[in-house]
Amino acid sequence: MLRLEDINGGFRLLYNNREILSHTEKHPAVAGGQGTGRYKFNYGLFKIKDSKLKMRQPVSWTRVAADEKEIVILFDKDIRLRASVSTEGIIPREHLKLELENSKEGDNRLEVNLSSREGESIYGCGQQYSYLDMKGRKVPIWVMEPGLGRGKDFISLNAELQKGYGGSWYTSYVSQPSYVSTDGRWVHSEATAYTELDFRKGNTQRLVFWEPTVCIRVGCSDSPAALVEGLSAFIGRQPDLPDWVTDGMILGIQGGREETEAKLADALDSGVPVSAIWCQDWEGIRMTSFGKQLFWNWKPAEKLYGDLPAYIRDLEARGVRYLGYINQFLALEGDLYAEAKEKGYCIKNAEGGDYYVTITTFPAAMVDLSNPEATEWLKGIIRKYMIGTGLKGWMADFGEYIPADAVVYSGESAETYHNRYTVEWARINREACLEAGAHDMFVFMRSAYSGSAPHAVSLWNGDQLVNWSRHQGFPTIIPGSLSLGYSGYGNVHSDLGGYTSIAYLKRSKELFMRWAETSCFSPVMRTHEGNRPYKGWLFNSDAESLTHLARFAGIYNALKPYHQALSVEYREKGMPQMRHGWLVNPEDRTLRKLRYQYFYGHDMLIAAVIKKGKTSWKVYIPEGEWVHLWSGKRMESGWNTVEAPIGQPPVFYRKNSEYSDLFASLAAL
Repeated sequence: MLRLEDINGGFRLLYNNREILSHTEKHPAVAGGQGTGRYKFNYGLFKIKDSKLKMRQPVSWTRVAADEKEIVILFDKDIRLRASVSTEGIIPREHLKLELENSKEGDNRLEVNLSSREGESIYGCGQQYSYLDMKGRKVPIWVMEPGLGRGKDFISLNAELQKGYGGSWYTSYVSQPSYVSTDGRWVHSEATAYTELDFRKGNTQRLVFWEPTVCIRVGCSDSPAALVEGLSAFIGRQPDLPDWVTDGMILGIQGGREETEAKLADALDSGVPVSAIWCQDWEGIRMTSFGKQLFWNWKPAEKLYGDLPAYIRDLEARGVRYLGYINQFLALEGDLYAEAKEKGYCIKNAEGGDYYVTITTFPAAMVDLSNPEATEWLKGIIRKYMIGTGLKGWMADFGEYIPADAVVYSGESAETYHNRYTVEWARINREACLEAGAHDMFVFMRSAYSGSAPHAVSLWNGDQLVNWSRHQGFPTIIPGSLSLGYSGYGNVHSDLGGYTSIAYLKRSKELFMRWAETSCFSPVMRTHEGNRPYKGWLFNSDAESLTHLARFAGIYNALKPYHQALSVEYREKGMPQMRHGWLVNPEDRTLRKLRYQYFYGHDMLIAAVIKKGKTSWKVYIPEGEWVHLWSGKRMESGWNTVEAPIGQPPVFYRKNSEYSDLFASLAAL
């Protein structure tokens, strides 16, 4: 299993005949050092750098112990490496456990150099929107707002110059020190502080941790499917989606009972199958210059919805469930904040006062989830005012805003607590549901870190711009979902139509329709009205949009048996529903490079039209018998240009699939 080989005064560490790391005087396997982190925090976005950094590379090493199950090495007498074979994890699977400790006084940095090969691809690292293959890039790991823009367009540049909240290609709500390599390895680091995964060198995977002790897990296999199975078995998989979710789409509507009823009637009268409505304003509205936002006091807004429990019962009698919204913030004007302040339940600043964080245009306080009494209090609010009111789920938003200089109840540094906060947020939402006996709740989250998966029923892709930008618009939902699939998450979806409208950006009819054509081939189909619903295109803006939505929501609903089969496969094997080509055809080098085509399960191939004004689309068809969904024609393998007018996105299925009759029937819907 484990083997140590001497090389040029150093050594090679091998596991299952694969080189994991090597150490020589010229190329040390580890390094230690000291640094001071600088965290510039603005609107949930962090600009992070290491100042006064001093690193040292140990040369001498001593073999303390070595056999097939455990190897212990001491570098320069203060950096200890213990390698052992382990089966620890949510589901036991054998893997390599690397425990590293830098005991030199004053050191707070640790670097580990894992072996790598030229030509490999690296996928995962949480949710990555701009790129899928991380080889050749350095990926900072820190949960945060992506920022506004992330590209080189006017929106991105203006956001950075005027407000300082322009993001970078790697900024993400889900940033996780896990990845899968086409060289046949999965790697997961049990770090909590800021981490850098540096894949810029061809023969090295350089992992830099802003903490002196870390545990790294490594699994090996020649099978891509076995790699995602092994990683997800260790970190955990998401709970099953409630069965009712795939009975129809989730319609995002707001504005109070009268407006909600009118919009719901538009959908139902047009034949849209609706499993639930999602009313994010169930607790009230706060209008700001950013748009239509929410009043964060987690109780029903009687002015908007009247007797909400009675309204929910009426909806359920018609087969429609009601979903809401919550986050960890408290409106300073609300009675829940007054109670939390009196009891000391909020995160503090250095002076001991409640730490107020500005979100868009207003400040708010955050519940301290490291305080057991505060978490029980918040779970009680969820049970009483949300589950008790009749909600069948909600958007559990945010989780990324803990400043690095905050003071938390547990006494630990916010630098190491920051990433874990979103894990605690997922945990208390899940526990509140289970403790109330509510096992069929649909709770969807945008932020996550290592350990979130077993608690997060679904993740969504966050706040996309309502445009075609490849850095933060519609196209990003595809690499975003595929990278999550490599990071252990299968129940993933997006805000159909996008969220963020700002300056000149307004959601167009074409964008909404193309997004619907993609959302139906995902585990969950859910719309969002966006932050400025009064300016952008909505699902009921005209009759054609309603008819189009009804058709693709009908396709989503008709695929229920397939959705369910993929859900079982994810639960049992960790194979994500939305899959990158390497997971399906490992030998196909072209598929491996594509980040905007995906497989939905093993038997459907989706090539979303992600450019404005296109009515034909270039598609890569892999080997096998693939059928064009709309025409029924068999496709030739290789690159093909297909007609793709609105209403006929490039979708293909395997002719020999056990679901081929179901797939063929979709064209007639």
